[in-house]
Amino acid sequence: MRVGILSDTHDQIERAAAAVDLLVSEGADVLVHCGDLTGTEMVEACARLPVYYVFGNNDFDEDALRTAIQKNKGVCLEKTGEFVLEGRRIAVTHGDSRRQLRALEVSQPDYVLFGHTHQPSDERIGRTRWINPGALHRARSWTVAVLDLERDALRFLNVERGG
Repeated sequence: MRVGILSDTHDQIERAAAAVDLLVSEGADVLVHCGDLTGTEMVEACARLPVYYVFGNNDFDEDALRTAIQKNKGVCLEKTGEFVLEGRRIAVTHGDSRRQLRALEVSQPDYVLFGHTHQPSDERIGRTRWINPGALHRARSWTVAVLDLERDALRFLNVERGG
């Protein structure tokens, strides 16, 4: 199973739609949005596949986002949450809360997916792989990532600058 990971889309609807197209073309079976959608239109832009969402520090209208996520059959993990795919524990948070990050360090899931810094990163801390896909707004290059759970293989993908 392949997980498409994106974050910090900040209402860049066309760019996010291009990113979702790219992730689908790379074989993503499910998407994870690590927060800072900003507006409800972003939920619809991501809804081509099943999607897990968390709220970021720029997601001010959480009630409207929750409603849009439910309407589009997504899964709302609130500010942080966890789910299991192919026997692997995957935790998601935006990355702006030190308290939430410390709690995830203690719980040691297989993966922590996060955003906030607008910088792609991939780091192992203990048994946990910490992945930030980068951002589609206010970043030197716009990036997303695809994680192959079977192979534990991660690839960062550049989204074209046309959007």
